[in-house]
Amino acid sequence: MKAEWNWNELKHLVAAMALAEPLLEPQLQTAVLAFDSLEESLASLLAEKLATTTLGASALRPVMLDAFRSGATIADAIRCDLSAYAERDPAAGGVAVPFLHFKGFHALEAYRVSHWLWLQNRKPLACHFQSRISEVFAVDIHPAARIGKGLFIDHATSLVIGETAVVGDDVSMLHEVTLGGTGKDVGDRHPKVADGVLIGAGAKILGNVRIGQGAKVGAGSVVLEDVPAHTTVAGVPAVIVGRPGVLVPSLQMDHSIEIDRASMRSKTPE
Repeated sequence: MKAEWNWNELKHLVAAMALAEPLLEPQLQTAVLAFDSLEESLASLLAEKLATTTLGASALRPVMLDAFRSGATIADAIRCDLSAYAERDPAAGGVAVPFLHFKGFHALEAYRVSHWLWLQNRKPLACHFQSRISEVFAVDIHPAARIGKGLFIDHATSLVIGETAVVGDDVSMLHEVTLGGTGKDVGDRHPKVADGVLIGAGAKILGNVRIGQGAKVGAGSVVLEDVPAHTTVAGVPAVIVGRPGVLVPSLQMDHSIEIDRASMRSKTPE
């Protein structure tokens, strides 16, 4: 995914908001309009949200800005994530509202700071970020988890992603999704989710299992085994029930289940 917008476009949209709702104008000035780059604005916005009485926004802001400016990888991921929100959520209405208000986007970009800190061996601060992200946004992502770009987390509440989880590019998931361990394993114990996967609300994917490219996981499912690419699984425990109607279901956000009756019959015990 490529970002189809630029910083000036985002500022223009926010300026229009300020004109339409004067009550918000001071907040929009300090959050967006006063800055010359997306990185500066996002660092300031997140620092204000994650600040505590002992670790204030003025201390957090430069740390976040260092992370966002550390290389093209994070900068590109931020833009692709925001594009994903604008393109996959009909409630977004463009990039401005997700940038300002969507806690899934905020939690994801704050995680990217914690992951950068983890890789810099600043693990105590990375874990502090994880804790604050969980407290403020109700999203718990371990800073060691590896997440690609173009991720869309709709609603986001109660999302959990474990330490050794890996998530590819252009993945979409809803609230209450868990990419967790089984509770007894050690080491590499969390799911690996390939590109283009769509995961429905409340799905629990547990253990070091692999979700193949372009797969779809039905809402409320419990996945305990590998899921082949371009298949749809659903149920508790999840089984293959069909195939997505498109190659990249995460982009369409269609959570309906196209049940293959023949496939279901083949899995019914004699």
